[in-house]
Amino acid sequence: MPPFVSRSSQTSTTSDSSAPAERSPGGERLSPVSGSKSPPRTPASPNHSFTSLDPLEEDTEGEEVGGSPRAASPPSANQYVEPEMLIGVSLGFSRPVISTELVPMPSVMPNVITLPYGKAPTFHFQAPSWRKLLKLMARLSATRVEPTLEALTVAKHQLKLRTVIQFVKIHHSASEWRTLLYLTTDFPISPTTPNSHRYTNGDVSVLPYSYTLSPLPTLLRDGAESPMAKYYVVPPTATTPYPTLPINFPNLAMYLQSAVQDSRRASTDSSSGVRKLANYIDNCYQNEAESATPIDQAVSVRRGVGGMFRRVIRKHRGSARNSSGNEEIYDLVTPFVPDEWG
Repeated sequence: MPPFVSRSSQTSTTSDSSAPAERSPGGERLSPVSGSKSPPRTPASPNHSFTSLDPLEEDTEGEEVGGSPRAASPPSANQYVEPEMLIGVSLGFSRPVISTELVPMPSVMPNVITLPYGKAPTFHFQAPSWRKLLKLMARLSATRVEPTLEALTVAKHQLKLRTVIQFVKIHHSASEWRTLLYLTTDFPISPTTPNSHRYTNGDVSVLPYSYTLSPLPTLLRDGAESPMAKYYVVPPTATTPYPTLPINFPNLAMYLQSAVQDSRRASTDSSSGVRKLANYIDNCYQNEAESATPIDQAVSVRRGVGGMFRRVIRKHRGSARNSSGNEEIYDLVTPFVPDEWG
């Protein structure tokens, strides 16, 4: 079974639902036979398809509901992401591949990523660097992360997102590092679990409890810190609680940026490992060093990107001394995307 499924919408310009459908020798559904040929889609044509990632979903491309073809989805805002931003990017429920060469993303960017509950494969999202990851996520306004229907049925409560950040060196003799996100739904700890406090005390080197229910992703097996890889489990704080699902990618980017600011504020605190995230970013990406100017503590991730944008505008007008911090936040503000095309 492939790690994810792509659902493509049918439109009247590319198929005729009343025409019979051909099937390949392997039984795959092909485009219906039509009396006239449709003009081929050029590479510059917008992709109007709706795609989703689900580790358990079967391929239902071309499926008809109630005897009628599925209605075409509106054009996705993700069409306006520059192609170069997708170079070196991969995502899915399969094992991530760390390559020495940056290649274009092999699949389309999904609109919906559905996370299971309990025992299930772990979703990953890979980018060439931390800053490129955040900038890309901030622009993917049409992509969101949500629990599966089965997860909602089983859990019967609001599901929270758990995030693990990892930095992996591409080769033992190289200086380049890739950034990986692992996303799962939070899962309650069994009362019979030995040393259960390890999963609730905010230790950034202890993976969430749900990781004990399934085979551990290969790149996480060498521990929290090794010469080739380092990971950081984002803990809940007063300013950065676990996000509630569903969440879109721009808000998830702001959550991650808030976690970095928590880490920078803890730079002199040796009693916990919270400061490790900022240290990892600064050491792995010395040429992309972030501004150390903290985001205004009054800004809450729960206000979303819009609230962040309004505060940035007010600060920018009121003081030039915060320009470096403003520039850092501007990178994460989703650009304007029209709702309609004329």
